[in-house]
Amino acid sequence: MTVPDFIRYKAEGRKISVCTCYDASFARIAAATDMDCLLVGDSLSTVIYGYDTTIPATMALMTAHTAAVRRGAPEKMVVADMPFLSYRTGLKDAVENAGALLRAGANAVKLEGLSGNEEIIRYLTESGIPVMGHLGLTPQFYHAFGGNKVQGREEKAAERLLEHASAMEKAGCFSMVLECIPSPLAGKISRELTIPTIGIGAGPETDGQVLVIYDLLGLSGNFKAKFVRKYADGTALFTEALNQFHKDILSGEYPSEKESFSK
Repeated sequence: MTVPDFIRYKAEGRKISVCTCYDASFARIAAATDMDCLLVGDSLSTVIYGYDTTIPATMALMTAHTAAVRRGAPEKMVVADMPFLSYRTGLKDAVENAGALLRAGANAVKLEGLSGNEEIIRYLTESGIPVMGHLGLTPQFYHAFGGNKVQGREEKAAERLLEHASAMEKAGCFSMVLECIPSPLAGKISRELTIPTIGIGAGPETDGQVLVIYDLLGLSGNFKAKFVRKYADGTALFTEALNQFHKDILSGEYPSEKESFSK
């Protein structure tokens, strides 16, 4: 999949599948699947490093994890998040940081919100850096929002999201994530845009869907957002495997002669 394919798939009415990916091991698994696109999300801050928000993610982390995903999935479309404040300190910093993510292996970058970002989006796209937008619940605005809350429920907020989505498209984004907004609003935005929308907690009318790979594989412990569907019980599977390994060590069953070197 390539950036132009996003537009083509929408025109053809073909849905787009995206999942987050943070390392080479999971990327190798994803590379052997039919998934369209891998997102190296700044959600690695919470999923991998155990922070409460995405704000602690840095450029150093994002470039390292993007490079790891690219090594694991050399042929997949990869989008990398621009972390907190990495594009708000000036156009020079924005293009240098976005360029670093592309050099690490990303095909495109994703940034959150429209206000104050229109010039940045234009500058990046005019510099040859494809940009995916992100509206609705934008996790980097965790403190401004007062937590992770559904956005666009009130009429004025919904109108504002519609306006921002249109402006984001005009600024040059090739697609955008719509996170945690009412399904009817997501559908309306999707119908009004020529670029595809990728939903997460935005209902079935978006042009594609994204989930965190740890969530859909059942590896997120007791965390369960309303929009998450578990496609495997990874926690139970891994727990059983580790317990069996422990038992085999205690019983002497592991390692066997076949798993040992005689010379």
